Amino acid sequence: MLGLAFLVAVAGGCAYLSEKQGELIFRPTADVWRGYDAAAARSIDEHWIPVGANGDKLHAWWAPSEQPKAPVLLYLHGARWNLSGSITRVERWRKLGFSVLAIDYRGFGKSSPVSPTEQLSYEDAQAAWEYLAKIAPDRKRYVAGHSLGGAIAADLARRSDDCSGVVLEATFTSIREMVARSAWSYIPVGLILTQEFDTLSKIGDIRAPILITHGTNDGIVPVDMGEKLYEAAKSPKRFIKVEGGNHHNLSSVAFDDYRKALKELFAL
Repeated sequence: MLGLAFLVAVAGGCAYLSEKQGELIFRPTADVWRGYDAAAARSIDEHWIPVGANGDKLHAWWAPSEQPKAPVLLYLHGARWNLSGSITRVERWRKLGFSVLAIDYRGFGKSSPVSPTEQLSYEDAQAAWEYLAKIAPDRKRYVAGHSLGGAIAADLARRSDDCSGVVLEATFTSIREMVARSAWSYIPVGLILTQEFDTLSKIGDIRAPILITHGTNDGIVPVDMGEKLYEAAKSPKRFIKVEGGNHHNLSSVAFDDYRKALKELFAL
């Protein structure tokens, strides 16, 4: 997840350390995901969300349910790919009964070309959360995040008193622990790490019901990190361990398990 270039930058203590760490953690690309379904995207509306004090904007997709009173969900994607890489997940969340708002963080896709950082991503999620309340003021709001997006979702949820539920998919405990488990763990990067994404320390502050999912064959974020998050979370909570699931296919492999858990945990 965190290439050697990141570790070298940290060890060097460069002046632009925080910005460089953000770039190497988020790894934003302008490329369109090879599995992008343009036909599915045509059923999705484009929205623009103002964020920050400099006139920045977030590019967002709004995928409304056919049910006018369906609950709404903010979807936060992980590193590297922009919204094009989220099309299948957005569609699955819609099939699970939600109207879905998905965003690109600043620095991704059509959003303002700003180097992404941990703090900016939290601001982006907050702006999208408030925007979702405006376009769907009478409906319950949920947030879901995949991988790095799960860390952002957890931070949003712990600061919100109007979140009806949280879903974390293949989410790590913290960047610090990810580095400690990497091939370069001997480098003392934690001394000057500026991008923490410390989900483990935050998850206990979330008051909303939490669903955590993780695949046993996840080669990027070890499944025991998902288990640690589950143990630290307060009830009500559920954990779906997807046997044979990898970092990317959880909601497709375990679609029925998702549906059952959402019904039991969120009464959907």
